[in-house]
Amino acid sequence: MRSMLNRRQWLLLLAAGTMASLTGCTDAKPGAGNPRTASGSPGGASPFAVAPPPLLPPPPRGPRIPIAPETLSGLPGDGTSMALTVDDGTNPDVVAAYVQFARDTGARFTFFVTACYDSWTINRDALRPLVESGQIQLGNHTWDHPALTRLSATGIADQLNRTKQFLQDAFGVDGTPYFRPPYGYHNAAVDRIAADCGYTVPTMWYGSLSDAGLVTEDYIVQMADQWFNDQSIVIGHANHLPVTHVYGQLVDIIRSRNLSMVTLNDVLLPPGGTA
Repeated sequence: MRSMLNRRQWLLLLAAGTMASLTGCTDAKPGAGNPRTASGSPGGASPFAVAPPPLLPPPPRGPRIPIAPETLSGLPGDGTSMALTVDDGTNPDVVAAYVQFARDTGARFTFFVTACYDSWTINRDALRPLVESGQIQLGNHTWDHPALTRLSATGIADQLNRTKQFLQDAFGVDGTPYFRPPYGYHNAAVDRIAADCGYTVPTMWYGSLSDAGLVTEDYIVQMADQWFNDQSIVIGHANHLPVTHVYGQLVDIIRSRNLSMVTLNDVLLPPGGTA
């Protein structure tokens, strides 16, 4: 009976991960984050069980690639860059562990912030220096994660503008021109209203860690092995603790493939931007 139960739990986790890879996010609700636990690397503790690995290589030098005001799902051009983009932020300890991961290894991330979660305020002082240095970039993932295609024009604008104001107040940036529509749901009407708010580049993804919901550590590593590739945009989530236990394995994959972790700003010149 115990082995059957474990197998059933595994199948449920696997199904959750598969669905998350298709939608990009779970149906997260404000205040629905995991309880904080000591294993989430709070308080600046390193997420590595032993000494952190050597620093990851810096982003590539050279001119940034101009992009059009249209949907982005991968990094254009040739190269060995990879953008790991991290959504939501339901769990403050996972956000804190990602920040420490960046400090320990030089990893570069683009966080798509769902601003209703207190993770971003709790970790603001730790995050802000990395945002100011450009090691971490912030984008807009709406205020409380609704399906934008189901909202009125006023509702869409409110979702984006509330987070835009939060990012400006908390971090001195507004995330433009990149926004990630929750669940990947957007259409011409959503894109037009987003552009009016300054968000001209809906940012999708090439692959996923499939960790919007709770999955196993092994499954996250399996997804990284599948999707960490040249010029890819990969989506992860700052929601559940298992990802904080596999940073060393993620670094191993990145280093073995000679990938450079980049923010979107490292390699892309957005519409209307200057070199």
